[in-house]
Amino acid sequence: MQVKISNCLTRPLLNGRFAEVHTVGYHLLTEDTMAGSSPTVRRRQLGMELRRLRELVGKTQEDAGDWLGIDSTAVSRMESGKRRVTVSHLRSYFQLYEVGSPHADYLLTLCREGAQRGWFVSYGKTVPRWFRDYIGMETAAAEVWTWEPLFVPGLLQARAYTEALGAALNPTRTAEEIQRLAQLRADRQQRLTDDDPLTVRALIDEAALRREVGGPEVMHAQLAHLAKISTLPNVTVQVTPFSAGAHRGMRGAFTALRFPQEPMNTVYLELYGEALYVEAPSEVARYAEIFEELAQTALSSDDTAKLIDNMIERRDR
Repeated sequence: MQVKISNCLTRPLLNGRFAEVHTVGYHLLTEDTMAGSSPTVRRRQLGMELRRLRELVGKTQEDAGDWLGIDSTAVSRMESGKRRVTVSHLRSYFQLYEVGSPHADYLLTLCREGAQRGWFVSYGKTVPRWFRDYIGMETAAAEVWTWEPLFVPGLLQARAYTEALGAALNPTRTAEEIQRLAQLRADRQQRLTDDDPLTVRALIDEAALRREVGGPEVMHAQLAHLAKISTLPNVTVQVTPFSAGAHRGMRGAFTALRFPQEPMNTVYLELYGEALYVEAPSEVARYAEIFEELAQTALSSDDTAKLIDNMIERRDR
């Protein structure tokens, strides 16, 4: 259980004692908060909790590394969820941080479930290592807010558009690999219509809809798909028109992943051959502010639907 009071978080912690943590952005893991999470998210949650416990007892990463017999870099990777925490390491952490039941039991469960394989492992090397964390987090997210100035966001792409874009962005990939990438994207899109659908807010620059990806027929199919999928109750699409002029979104695309557990909110920035994950609450809040600002300058959902319909009609002539 946990009770949040302003900027103070009070909860049962070390050996059943209560402690106050004057840092917003952490949470106590319970069976409820873990339900439905992906292994990727569980590893990151475990890392966040280990970092919080370390800071609570006043230890450094070097202290933790000396205790575990590893270097501080390995500790840092564990705390960021980039390196799996073994059960033996976790039990050593319990001794160093004086963690007792029931908190230790929750963390052990998190550790074991974080070692599971994600649904996307069947795609093998088709999924770049730097993208696997994103898929794992997207699987567990409640909402995705995405700003895309150059092309239609992946969750809203039609199959032919995905294939054409994939071939352009990955010229060294074989046709078979492009097909597998397209199928992976189609599998991700199933979350839009499952029993617990993902909520998507997509802001797309007008340029992305004007760019002829794959040729006229592919773009026609993409616009028709976008018009259809934007009618789902859990999907909101807004287009930022050229007339909006200069704005802060011109610095580049970003995607915000919002989880049922507020501290896990993350912003994903895709780079060339790698990705950056922004997790500091103040920075996540900055991106959320920019997103809402862009939403205000974009066309409304209704006006966006009209724009897309007009673009389709002009192509039909």
